[in-house]
Amino acid sequence: MEFATKISGAKLILVLGHEHCGAVKAAIDQAQLGNITAMLENIKPAVEALSSYKGDQTSANPEFVHLVAEKNIRLTMRDIRERSSILKGLEEQGQIKIIGALYDMNSGTVEFLD
Repeated sequence: MEFATKISGAKLILVLGHEHCGAVKAAIDQAQLGNITAMLENIKPAVEALSSYKGDQTSANPEFVHLVAEKNIRLTMRDIRERSSILKGLEEQGQIKIIGALYDMNSGTVEFLD
């Protein structure tokens, strides 16, 4: 991302999640499966951030899966800014934008997050 923006001139970093995400569902259900287990650790903060959710906190609850997917997008955007002073600086200078969006696989629409 740093190369793409600072060197190649890209102006946008889009963090795009999607509805019905298998990785999000696996993280919610704490799946343990070979190499994917380590990847799911990246999604766990989004699951944990919604620990006060009052409904069913499993992958069988579409609302909870949606909320975790959305939270994961927001946390990923935050992590990009925190882990790269280059990207954070470019954004603060107005040279790039870092935005998040959620793709609805049923309708084909993309919802951009605030």
